[in-house]
Amino acid sequence: MSEPHCIMGVDPGSSGAIAFYFPELPQKIAALDVPLINGEIDAAALADLIKGYNPLMAVIEQVGPMPKQGVSSTFKFGVAYGLVRGAVAALHIPMVLVTPQRWKKHYRLTAEKEQARALAVRLWPASEHFRLKKHHGRAEAALLAKYGAEAV
Repeated sequence: MSEPHCIMGVDPGSSGAIAFYFPELPQKIAALDVPLINGEIDAAALADLIKGYNPLMAVIEQVGPMPKQGVSSTFKFGVAYGLVRGAVAALHIPMVLVTPQRWKKHYRLTAEKEQARALAVRLWPASEHFRLKKHHGRAEAALLAKYGAEAV
């Protein structure tokens, strides 16, 4: 029997996360922090992780610079965002970019990160991936992947 198909969701950035949602098994979710080396995304490890799950599609949160964010942190965030998009493109995985406003509206969420984590806990109660407040990035990545199954 073959593995069920999955959809990947990405909350970008070096403090971001990646998740794999299995529409055929809706209670199955894998949500992980992006792999880092020396505080930056490890592009090779990220590509290996993605290849291991072999997603049908990647849903990546479309982001830009944030007001009052410094030049250095904006640059670092942009590099991380570009690494994620580059890894997905190099693996020939269809990519969908979606704004936070669009996918959060689908779930009736505000910008409050804790709302996303609380929803992920309700959707996947058996998962340990979202149990801590700091796991809001994992929750957002998981919800992005589920959004891909429902709305894309």
